[in-house]
Amino acid sequence: MPLPPSSHRRSSARRRLALVTTGLVAAAGLGLLPFATRADAGAADLAHATLPAQDGWASSGSGTTGGQAADALHDTTVSTRAELVKALRAGPSGAPRIIRVKGRIDANTDDQGRPLTCADYAQGTGYTLAAYLKAYDPAVWGRSKLPSGAQESARAAAQAKQAERVGLTVPSNTTVIGVPGTGAGISGGSLLVQKADNVIIRNLTFADTRDCFPQWDPTDGSEGNWNSAYDAVTLRGATHVWADHNTFTDSPHFDAANPRHFGREYQVHDGALDITNASDLVTVSYNRFADHDKTMLIGSSDKDSKLRVTLHHNVFQGIVQRAPLARVGQVHLYNNHFDTTPRNGYTHGYSVNARAGVRIVAQNNHWTLSPDRKTSQLLSGDGTGAFAGSGNMVNGSVTDLVAAHNAANKKKIKPEATWKPALARGLEASAADLPASLARRAGAGVLK
Repeated sequence: MPLPPSSHRRSSARRRLALVTTGLVAAAGLGLLPFATRADAGAADLAHATLPAQDGWASSGSGTTGGQAADALHDTTVSTRAELVKALRAGPSGAPRIIRVKGRIDANTDDQGRPLTCADYAQGTGYTLAAYLKAYDPAVWGRSKLPSGAQESARAAAQAKQAERVGLTVPSNTTVIGVPGTGAGISGGSLLVQKADNVIIRNLTFADTRDCFPQWDPTDGSEGNWNSAYDAVTLRGATHVWADHNTFTDSPHFDAANPRHFGREYQVHDGALDITNASDLVTVSYNRFADHDKTMLIGSSDKDSKLRVTLHHNVFQGIVQRAPLARVGQVHLYNNHFDTTPRNGYTHGYSVNARAGVRIVAQNNHWTLSPDRKTSQLLSGDGTGAFAGSGNMVNGSVTDLVAAHNAANKKKIKPEATWKPALARGLEASAADLPASLARRAGAGVLK
């Protein structure tokens, strides 16, 4: 039987890697070059690591190997936005590539590395915030329709200019990894994995992915809302993705610094890691999500599809909501730590939202519940989602989260998920030690 396209690509890539490796070994044996061809090469080279077997949904089928099979021409180290863009675009489409990020890259820079501001993006578009506020003041524009006309077109044009800078598309068969010990990360950038397969993103700090030009939507809720455009990492129609040991944060621009217009927060941040548009077979492990509002969507709408996602050994601190908000799919949560203590102006609303028929299995997670919150406030839903929980703890005591939610809320969450996870590598039998152990093990900068 012929291999599926993704498996064929990966098998071919592995054969190319074997040929390259054989050549290097032979050359080393002849004394033509040292066996270790890079300072960061060797058996412990994190950039060539692949997702272990049984490690969540992304290990299903052909697994997730990222750019492991990259040849020397497609194994690059980058330290500027321009270098990162070049590495992402280099070579034929789908060719395995490893991109090692050294230090912190500022996505809001021009091709020469000069910083760009919101004013730079607005230049030449005709957009000003003052004019926008004047044009769409609810007292003038009303609340029944979205903004349109000259200033909305100008805002969209300015936003498109910023998107061209900060949006960074990751192709199939790619590993993007931070070089250990360099404080590696991307500030203000948005990695987009769209209709791509076999991607690994590890050991990076994603900081302050900020939209200079939020759109006013007077129809969003009873009071309207300002909505921004960029997630730190977005998966759209992506498959076999492993996001591991990253840190996501709004720092240094916390939401408390956002002004209010039309009585609503001028929200410049969107998601941290959103998994949408029929993305499938995703493992999110050992990440730290801190100081953020709308953290993670699984499913872009109630009509989305697929969405088989595993979250394990992640830390959520200073998170307002969507940790995650999950729709439609089969989602496995195990050994995560949720801390509801307010941080840097971020106040907990809920942790997990089960809606649109999603079937969540939650095993041995730990909630550190602050005195201002109740156990009944940890879950949320629309009355159609399921949350099959076992071994989950609140402040060290095993707790039935669904029972607590259902006793206090009209829209009930179903306690049975009708499926059983089979891919749960490293599942710890007790959640008791997670707050202490994940403080050391989760997030960027701990891999060596």
